[in-house]
Amino acid sequence: MTERTFLLPDLGEGLTEAEIVQWRVAVGDTVTVDQTVVEVETAKAVVDVPCPYAGRVVALHGAQGEVRPVGQPLITVAEPIAAGVSAAAGAAGTGGGGAEPVGHAVYREEERAGSGNVLIGYGTGHGGSRRRRRPRLAPVSTADGAPTTPHPQTTPPAPASVASDPAVGPVVAPVPAVAPGPVATVSVPPEAGPVPALVISPIVRRLAREHGVDLRALRGSGPGGVVRRADVEAAARLTSDASRAGTPTTVAGLPVGAEQPVADPLAAGQTRQSGHAGPAPAGTQDVVIPLTGIRRTIAEKLSRSRREIPEVTIWVDADATALLETRAAINAASPERPVSILALLARICLSGLRRYPQLNARVDTEGQRIIQSAGVHLGIAAQTDRGLVVPVLRDAERLTTAELAAELATTTAAARAGELPPARLTGGTFTLNNYGVFGVDGSTPIINHPEAALLGVGRIVDKPWVVDGQLAVRKVTQLSLTFDHRVCDGGVAGGFLRHVADCVERPALLIAAV
Repeated sequence: MTERTFLLPDLGEGLTEAEIVQWRVAVGDTVTVDQTVVEVETAKAVVDVPCPYAGRVVALHGAQGEVRPVGQPLITVAEPIAAGVSAAAGAAGTGGGGAEPVGHAVYREEERAGSGNVLIGYGTGHGGSRRRRRPRLAPVSTADGAPTTPHPQTTPPAPASVASDPAVGPVVAPVPAVAPGPVATVSVPPEAGPVPALVISPIVRRLAREHGVDLRALRGSGPGGVVRRADVEAAARLTSDASRAGTPTTVAGLPVGAEQPVADPLAAGQTRQSGHAGPAPAGTQDVVIPLTGIRRTIAEKLSRSRREIPEVTIWVDADATALLETRAAINAASPERPVSILALLARICLSGLRRYPQLNARVDTEGQRIIQSAGVHLGIAAQTDRGLVVPVLRDAERLTTAELAAELATTTAAARAGELPPARLTGGTFTLNNYGVFGVDGSTPIINHPEAALLGVGRIVDKPWVVDGQLAVRKVTQLSLTFDHRVCDGGVAGGFLRHVADCVERPALLIAAV
């Protein structure tokens, strides 16, 4: 056999390494071209990596949780025996009826097919479009332990099924023992092994691992039985409730509540961090959370921002009553294309940046210059299960308010599902951060390096407010602007924030500013 080693490919956006989240195959498994062999996490996203080679897995380079550099070995595959050897072995078996040489696995000729899976920086195409056939014969063992192969003229046995389940790892259907004899034929029924769950999103797989949910025990509510995030969360709640009550619960016919072995990257005896867990019992060990993947990227980027950017935060309270009324009027006129408050705030920011372009900029420290961007690539801070990400709406100033609303809804949903490519998470020139969704009034956020400014919006609440000399209850929000003092002074920053606040209080000013 010829061994071929597949290197960790370039995953794009200047990423130089990736953390191994979960292997989908094990040493000894047979893989086909374009089969997903490992799930890795970069600083931007979780990626399923397909293998461009077919054959038997000889080595896996790197353990779960290990960080591998791009270009380093990832998996080694031994390709099948050459076609001539397979043909000769098949002719011998057909003509003479004797057994194949001991220790040899007989493979049918497998023709290479062009690959359809392409990651950034590499492709798995082999040229040509010929059909690929799977091996029809598999080695089995006799009672005395000597391997042999089935007679070519007998009914070909079904190979032991190998399934990779996200919750428990690769599952190999056992091959039953056979009676002694020169030729053994084994047929493994489909029911011999657990059926892997239909899971598409890597976020769902990770959520299942964190909560100890066996995906094979769930019946997915998505199209075609796909397990969705809501299914895992529901199973986790049932497990938690059953644990508190002290009684086992059943999910999809399997008991839940008893302890189940779940692969955990933390050492044995350590406590896993979970939003559903109560106070840790006395005497437990400290929680150790590796600073890897997106968490490490966030830490490095924010630390760099604080080191390099002399930031200043200013804020002002604004009466958002008229803004809420404007949104209600827009949605009443076009209920099929609803507009969110965030979309209106984005439109206001774009208006302010048109008037104060100094804030739509970045500082080039090496070139000792300030670069003002021609277009506004608006970043929207979004909290996800993997951490804080900032998806970018490129050339946002070209979008109408309705288009902004639709793009914001689609982009933030994709970000929370972990479906955005790395290119959509970089290149912003100004960030809008709606931290009011967390129920807080104000903040002094850190600028998203290398941008020069960030607008924060607090919650909108009823407060006493003076209107035309009379005290009234109004919808009030706090607006904060954090800016890089290298790109502008307080006059520009204050002018921008005042313009934003005026448009919030009197949305009609947006029409005059166009």
